[in-house]
Amino acid sequence: MLDQIARIADAGAAEVAAAATLDELRAFETRLLGKKSELNDLKAKLGGLQPDERRTVGLAFNDARARLEGAVESRRAALATAHRAARLDAERLDLTEVVAGRRLGHLHLVTQALERLEDVFVGLGFTVAEGPEVETDWRNFGALNFPPGHPARDMYDTLYVDYGEPGATLLRTHTSPVQVRVMTSQPPPIYSVMPGRVFRQDTADATHLPVFHQIEGLVIDRDITFAHLAGTIDAFTKAFFGGGFASRLRPSYFPFTEPSAEFDIIRPDGTFLELGGCGMVHPNVLANCGLDPEEWQGFAFGFGIDRLAITRFGVDDMRDLITNDVRFLRQF
Repeated sequence: MLDQIARIADAGAAEVAAAATLDELRAFETRLLGKKSELNDLKAKLGGLQPDERRTVGLAFNDARARLEGAVESRRAALATAHRAARLDAERLDLTEVVAGRRLGHLHLVTQALERLEDVFVGLGFTVAEGPEVETDWRNFGALNFPPGHPARDMYDTLYVDYGEPGATLLRTHTSPVQVRVMTSQPPPIYSVMPGRVFRQDTADATHLPVFHQIEGLVIDRDITFAHLAGTIDAFTKAFFGGGFASRLRPSYFPFTEPSAEFDIIRPDGTFLELGGCGMVHPNVLANCGLDPEEWQGFAFGFGIDRLAITRFGVDDMRDLITNDVRFLRQF
């Protein structure tokens, strides 16, 4: 009986491996493992064996059945994969269109500027962090040292969302909430930039849009000074604009940094371009994010990607970025 079981298992495994279709495999499975299978007929004869022999033959029967079941499942998976691949290939649609002499699509100006900025900052050792565009008032203002009623809130022309308590949820006015998320989700040191889309109640004109893009940077580490901030701004300026450009810092005020500064780009012809704001992270912001200001220090900076893009490409009106006029977009 042991020889019969071994023969059935060997022959059955070979048949299963040769199955060419799922229907053929199902037929083999029924014949080899079903109630009327040869293997099942042998099982019915176990009762007439001596106890020791019954135990030996029973183990052989179980091993044979497990071997055949494993072979069936393995072959079924292989055939299903092949069937799926064949079906996908048969149903594949070629949606590409190549016209001789026709220029193919390309990235938008803002996307080009964003990806180049990310490449520059990654090259300087920063990581890239992102966050949701709908934020809480606490992350957008409260954690950043804007107490309720603070006059600095007015300059952000906030768009509030009808969700939760009145004034509790909003479309983020800057990407600084991502800084809060990073500081509250991972321990220092932190070297990260936060690009993204932001929203304000601005009227669109040549230099303003109600929906625009920012990139902000955050460094949190021990013994960070204002000199590190100035050096990082200058290194970025030269890496992005070229060696003929320089940067300067001017005193300013922001609730979330102290001291604070505006930074300008100095062009090779000696003219200035105001780019954004920066400063040392305010101790209150560090404390709000669960960091000890006595142990950790840091700096932050931020500027508009859209304004940088139109400056880099020589565009006069920022509204051209959102009109989707192909005559304009094809130039870049």
